[in-house]
Amino acid sequence: MNRRSFVVGTGSGVAASLTLGLSGCGQPESGTGASDTGWSPEPGAIEARYRDNIYTRLLGVRPHLPAHEHISRLGGGRMAPEVIAAMREANDFFVDMHELMEAAGARIAELMGAEAALVTSGGFSAMVLGAAGCLTGSDPDRVHVLPRPGWAKRECLIQSPHRFDYDRAYRDAGMTIVEAETRELFVERATERTAMIAALAAAERQTMFAPPAPTTWAPAPGPEVMTVREQIEVGREARIPVLVDMASDLPTGVGLNEFLEAGADLVVISGGKGIGGPQSSGILAGRADLIQAARLNASPNDGIGRGMKVGKEEIIGLVVALERYVQLDHAAWVADWRTKAETIVRELAGVRGLTAEIVLNTAGYEDVELSWDPEIIPLTTDQAKAGLMAEELRLAYLMTIRTRVLRDGEEVLVGRRLREFFVEASEPK
Repeated sequence: MNRRSFVVGTGSGVAASLTLGLSGCGQPESGTGASDTGWSPEPGAIEARYRDNIYTRLLGVRPHLPAHEHISRLGGGRMAPEVIAAMREANDFFVDMHELMEAAGARIAELMGAEAALVTSGGFSAMVLGAAGCLTGSDPDRVHVLPRPGWAKRECLIQSPHRFDYDRAYRDAGMTIVEAETRELFVERATERTAMIAALAAAERQTMFAPPAPTTWAPAPGPEVMTVREQIEVGREARIPVLVDMASDLPTGVGLNEFLEAGADLVVISGGKGIGGPQSSGILAGRADLIQAARLNASPNDGIGRGMKVGKEEIIGLVVALERYVQLDHAAWVADWRTKAETIVRELAGVRGLTAEIVLNTAGYEDVELSWDPEIIPLTTDQAKAGLMAEELRLAYLMTIRTRVLRDGEEVLVGRRLREFFVEASEPK
């Protein structure tokens, strides 16, 4: 089971979320954000925009109501007006990219409490470059032979429950993945050939690699699953760098600098998603020597990361987004997700055969879980998802109805769209 298993539709039929001129990332702003963005929170006005928008006018692609989290496959997240404004201004000027990368990394490191940081083209790129830095160090000769290192110290040690679809990034850098099921094997396989230990923050919360799932049915990690802190300790004792992938965990899964404070050598964060920066940006933060080594492998240099370019506008947008993120009242932000979920539940009250309830998920926030009596609503879950995407006003969800990227007013539209769909489905044919 993986993230792609839950996504409705394939190919160009699934449209990206709107990102131009919108209030940011489902994050709280002063008021509703309407005065900053030109978007009214009135559901009718929002629906009109979904029918007449840049994607549809220019390319004939229809956006969907995002009743899901900030998953890349469905368009990622939303940027706040000040992030977009900063990127627009950045477009007017030219800078030396080496200078910009160094200055941006220093500012990000300051905000995160890290020794150093590097802006990357997404979380996957940060994984590749982190692994590359652990392989090459500051040796330019080694930089230019990746992804085919000829030296023995090229293994990436991962405990089996921490394996996931995207850890191929470490192989893309040139590492050989060594897997260990138990703690005993993990310690035994941390040898002089191990260049890096890789840990997945989400593995502490659920055993499947997928978006957060309701705690009522998601498999809970057993005692055999090593925590990130345990792996950091193993790495410290064996003098092996530990990279922690926490790309999608903010703000509820982990704190911004939680694993850096625990002693991680490198952490990976998506620049979009919870941070609210450009979707194609990411952060690699941690030890200064390893960040410098990763930078040697990264664009604008001509190492393995040359094709993982980040534009000057994206770099500025990410820094502004992170500065905004650290100032947010995260408790109020998450509370707003629940308020929107409650609105959807109220909209669905009384639909024959349908149950909508608020449930806690493994990332620590709440969603709306839908279930129905198949005798009254004769649809499978896949049929319901496909049907919701087939109408002119599309709606996409994964396991549950999620509210974290909805802006004010969209939750009402989501509730109404679901109500219309399930009422029609329950009517005798």
